[in-house]
Amino acid sequence: MLLPSAGAPPRRRGRALQGALREAVRSGRLAPGTRLPSSRELAADLGVSRGLVTDAYAQLTAEGYLTGRQGAGTWVTEGAAQAAAAPAEPFAEDDRGGPLDLRAGVPDLSLFPRTAWSAAHRRVVARLPNRAFGYPDPRGLPALREAVAELLARRRGVAADPDHVVITSGVTQAQTLLGLVLRGRGERLMAVEDPGSPEHNGLLAAIGITAVPVPVDAGGLDVGALAATGVRSVIVTPCHQFPSGVAYRAARRAALTEWARSVDGLVLEDDYDGDFRYDRAPVGALQGLAPGHVAYTGSVSKALAPGLRLGWLVAPADLAADAASRKRTMDLGNPVTEQAVLAEFLRGGHYDRHLRRCQRAYRVRRDTLVAALARCVPGASVSGIAAGLHAIVTLPRAYGPQRRFLAAAAAAGLKVRPLSAYRFAAAGGPGVPPGTEEDEPALVVGYAHLAPEALTNAVRLMASLAAR
Repeated sequence: MLLPSAGAPPRRRGRALQGALREAVRSGRLAPGTRLPSSRELAADLGVSRGLVTDAYAQLTAEGYLTGRQGAGTWVTEGAAQAAAAPAEPFAEDDRGGPLDLRAGVPDLSLFPRTAWSAAHRRVVARLPNRAFGYPDPRGLPALREAVAELLARRRGVAADPDHVVITSGVTQAQTLLGLVLRGRGERLMAVEDPGSPEHNGLLAAIGITAVPVPVDAGGLDVGALAATGVRSVIVTPCHQFPSGVAYRAARRAALTEWARSVDGLVLEDDYDGDFRYDRAPVGALQGLAPGHVAYTGSVSKALAPGLRLGWLVAPADLAADAASRKRTMDLGNPVTEQAVLAEFLRGGHYDRHLRRCQRAYRVRRDTLVAALARCVPGASVSGIAAGLHAIVTLPRAYGPQRRFLAAAAAAGLKVRPLSAYRFAAAGGPGVPPGTEEDEPALVVGYAHLAPEALTNAVRLMASLAAR
């Protein structure tokens, strides 16, 4: 059982012996309770040094496969084989992206620029000084903060000073950091859009802040209703409201920033997909109108991939400093190499080229969705398609009521999510349970992650679900 490991090259012999012993326990060939030979005996049998066997026993004892103490022998741990044989608990992976999945939230991960990213990674790792691999600045690498500030000023109209930028592991962490800072300053309420992202409600609850819903209409957040709540902070998606798809009108944007000034409050801007606009240049960020009262958050999750866990927060100086202090205690900063690669990616123009490639692909898919609906589902209305990676699709009355349609879609394997699922009641707030009363199903349809043929097939299946 162990002899093959003794024949391994000298430098690999110890690791080979450890692997052979480990596999013997896992497979049950060394049963729980089995007493192993002494290190001297096993070394003589295998023709290897005693130290090599002693090291192997010590390693597997540390891992829990073996047990023993000096003078009493070494034994296979009771339960070691069962524990090793048990399947590992899988990661809770996001299951979006299948050929019949029309839920919103992810880009096309196959577009990730592997070659350019790998090349940038090799370049930065080769030239990073040794000191760069120590604990990072919790605000982020200076090179990345500078590159992000330049990017946001150029593409999104953000008033970004690198000293006011904090690199985060995504928008969620940026909002968490700000929420913790505000709670530390005594805030206990924060307004959210209704409908809006259910993530905002859960995030705020986790840090001890109560979400206060404020209605969204065709112009954006109802600022009058916001003022009536008495809150001093609000999370908004003004460039492409999620999920309705509306862009806040100019008058509404001005009213929102004026409200923030009047209450000395804070607007948390979530610019989750602001780079993708198809009818004209992207709408500039709200933050540029009132840098002292708007904290801007964004990430590469829609532009590159959510798995990179790279984002940013741009906030007034005092908030940025406090957020960085919170981040220090939370995770000591983002991984250095990934930050350096993103900085290289931004400075070298790779990010802009990738965005142009994605924009072309997503526009084709948006047009495919609209054309397929017009052809296969006459009478369906589509809105919110000027920007972003999803659309609002309202089906004709023949497909309702919504509860029936959703049940039929689930039975057919078509994954869809109704607009009502994004209302405050669906996220645990007060109200009528969603998805039960609509005669005409209204769906939030994601199209970016699906190839045109898959989109067409999904719409054909949808068309077959009309009530007979």
